[in-house]
Amino acid sequence: MTTKVEVTRQVTATILSMSLLTVMAGAAIAPALGIIKQHFASAPDLLVQLIVSMPALLIIITSLFFRTISNVLRTRSIAIIGLLLYVLAGAGCFFVRDIHVLLAMRALLGVSVGLIMPLSTGLLAYYFPPSELARLMGLSAAMNQMGGVVATLLAGLLATIEWNYAFLVYILGLIALVMVLVWLPDEQLSSHDKQGNAFEPRHLLKFHPSVIGMFLLMLIFFIFPTNFAIIAGQQTSLSPHAITIIMVALDVVAFFVGLAFGRLMKAFRRPIKYFAPVSFLLGYGLYLPGNITCLLLGSALIGVAAGVGVPYLNTIASIKGGKNSATTVMPLLSAALYLGQFISPIVVMPLSSMFGHDDVTAPYKAGVIMSVIFLFQVWATRHFQSLPPE
Repeated sequence: MTTKVEVTRQVTATILSMSLLTVMAGAAIAPALGIIKQHFASAPDLLVQLIVSMPALLIIITSLFFRTISNVLRTRSIAIIGLLLYVLAGAGCFFVRDIHVLLAMRALLGVSVGLIMPLSTGLLAYYFPPSELARLMGLSAAMNQMGGVVATLLAGLLATIEWNYAFLVYILGLIALVMVLVWLPDEQLSSHDKQGNAFEPRHLLKFHPSVIGMFLLMLIFFIFPTNFAIIAGQQTSLSPHAITIIMVALDVVAFFVGLAFGRLMKAFRRPIKYFAPVSFLLGYGLYLPGNITCLLLGSALIGVAAGVGVPYLNTIASIKGGKNSATTVMPLLSAALYLGQFISPIVVMPLSSMFGHDDVTAPYKAGVIMSVIFLFQVWATRHFQSLPPE
């Protein structure tokens, strides 16, 4: 007979396995985009760029409908449908040769992640008490980062065979699917708050600091992956290979910070809310001189910001949302996360233009400005974004 401890470990591992997959929606294909662009040379640049960003749009839309979906389907059914769609739509692009069909498949991939992502964090709040959430949200964020590292490296390697081989990385979703089929309990999530009251849209206002915080966090973070390789190549003599290693190392830093997040939360319970905005501020500030030492230190600090910021906001929101966070606040956080990713270049471009078109570090200066705004937002909502006393 399986003991309760073994069941808990199995359920936890199953939920965390879904966290490994969510970041792969767009990031996994990014290294292969140059090769994909060569294959679709006759297609407009916008369509090629949408291959990476299309999933984010559908993740946002699906997340907003997650509460309605969870009223109809139980957790196991949602996870199975999401993971099946993830594998079929993701790896199915291997067989596609028309860019419009490819974009449709990428849209379906976004729907799948919109189903999986709220469960990957919300079920932790459902199964575990608030005292364990900081550690588990840190593990979830760490798995997310590790998924990005593994998928990015694997997709880049597969793309060297042929452009469409990069999409085979989504077969990794089968691991999580098997775990869900074997171990995930079949729960019916309700749309009630932790006091048992029926959840209404107006109740979402109490989560606005976490939702806005997640939006700002991703808005600022994505200045790095969209600009670092280009700017570092202009600032230094680093090879593209060395620049790639620095970018992957940032994800590794975020991974280890996520693993240690539970202990960090205990050691810095009050000031930890400021870690992400301050780390962003210092990180982008260190990028400005352009020497290699500053680039390394700045990248490490941005990794710290990502490794602390995401699990902190998830922990705060899940404690406030209670047992049914998966149907209340977590879909909103998922939508905010991907909205920040999607519009980051749109916001950064006009801010960067303030410093002139000849300033290669202008996006980093925009990052400094946005980090100050993020820091003010955290300070202004400090009472809302604090953990309850132990």
